[in-house]
Amino acid sequence: MKPFMNILWLLFGGVFVACEYLVSSLLMMITIIGIPFGIQTLKMGMLALWPFGKEVHTSPDSGGCLSIVMNILWLFLGGIWISLSHLAWGVLLCITIIGIPFGMQHFKLAGLALTPFGKEIVDI
Repeated sequence: MKPFMNILWLLFGGVFVACEYLVSSLLMMITIIGIPFGIQTLKMGMLALWPFGKEVHTSPDSGGCLSIVMNILWLFLGGIWISLSHLAWGVLLCITIIGIPFGMQHFKLAGLALTPFGKEIVDI
């Protein structure tokens, strides 16, 4: 069932979300300062490409206070807007019964978009 849902996800907009994350990741990696943020955006793009069957967990070696500082910077530099857009899409998709699984994936992406540093994506 997971591969079928992932294919539907790709057909109904997942490809566009993943491409947006990929382009923004490449643009962030142009500068040395933007590389850590580009890596986190790339992580979100990989999850946006194939979200069903994956979960986001806090990494045991999350980096301590550096991870907290980077998450705060991320939050103020655009993470809140990315998270709010995923929340809006999640609410819109959850209006219909058919859209609930896709809305739940947007909620998962919203949580990761809010604080991506110190998180890892694992297969379930």
